[in-house]
Amino acid sequence: MHEIPAGMTQDTSLWALFASSFLAATLLPGGSEAVLFGVLRLHPGSAASALAIATLGNTLGGMTSYLLGRLLPAAPATGSRSARAVAHARRFGSPSLLAAWVPLLGDPLCVAAGWLRLNWAAAMGFMALGKLGRYLFVAYVAL
Repeated sequence: MHEIPAGMTQDTSLWALFASSFLAATLLPGGSEAVLFGVLRLHPGSAASALAIATLGNTLGGMTSYLLGRLLPAAPATGSRSARAVAHARRFGSPSLLAAWVPLLGDPLCVAAGWLRLNWAAAMGFMALGKLGRYLFVAYVAL
């Protein structure tokens, strides 16, 4: 077992979780699930806070990708993943963002939702719901 760093207080852990969750939902690579798992193992009493913070950070990161999609010109980016994400978002609308947490699909899906000008509030709600579901599973495994 690894030794817990002396400076890794509950507050520090939650801030690191927020940053990790936000960055993992942008086009940058990251694994917020591992950070959530670690925070829950270090501070099991903060499960509700950790779930809320991870979901908020990941949703805000996804909405950043959505915003980038809104700023794209009228033609979609080429590439198989991007084309699939646009087709998926076009077919299912905002509910497609329940899958925004899926690796390799989620980031292009959020960008596609913005590019298609899906309603931002509905997009954010479905995105948050899907991301919360994934984090609830991580919490179940960790605790």
